[in-house]
Amino acid sequence: MTHQIKVAIADDHKIFRSGVINTLIPYENINVIFQAEDGQQLLDIMETQQPDVILMDLKMPNMDGIEATVKVKAKFPDVRVIILTMYEDDNFIVHLVENGANAYLLKNAEPEEIYEAICTTYDKGFYFNENVNLALLKKVLHKTKQQIKPTLKNEVQLNDREVEVLKLICNECTTQEISEKVFLSPRTVEGIRQKLLEKLNVKNSVGIVLYAFRNGLIE
Repeated sequence: MTHQIKVAIADDHKIFRSGVINTLIPYENINVIFQAEDGQQLLDIMETQQPDVILMDLKMPNMDGIEATVKVKAKFPDVRVIILTMYEDDNFIVHLVENGANAYLLKNAEPEEIYEAICTTYDKGFYFNENVNLALLKKVLHKTKQQIKPTLKNEVQLNDREVEVLKLICNECTTQEISEKVFLSPRTVEGIRQKLLEKLNVKNSVGIVLYAFRNGLIE
């Protein structure tokens, strides 16, 4: 039996929530367990029900998606947050990713991409849309690359094996795939991944990717 991914939707527009749910109905491995009209209602419901993945709008009453994302990641760090918004601004993308968001999609995304983002963030920890997220992320980070690079280089020392695993993480390889490529056990790979998180002082794989961009380890 296919494992079901528990999904929650936080958006103040009921019609949009219903539309997203309808597009996900054909996928048997997706189970939308609840809806919320704002960030506060989302957090209240999560006291008793924890989804695997949240589709999070940004502009909502009472508590917006930015504040809600920060609070969700602080209290439920393993829950994946996919931002689903109309805001295409570079600053929003970088700010949300740096605060733990696992993906950033625009509301005009195709249903297939929303489904792919849910599955990918659940399996690998992050999803970057080639046309929006990755392009804008690189554009913004490259603007500050020269300013940030020396500081990070001085503070963090990575050995060759850690850099090798880091690059494979950036290529969205799973632990098993990395294990096969570098000829190490999955357990050893997870150990290296955890060491990277500690050394770089980041929360998840997204933080690792941000570090790699800033330091020119990937283009």
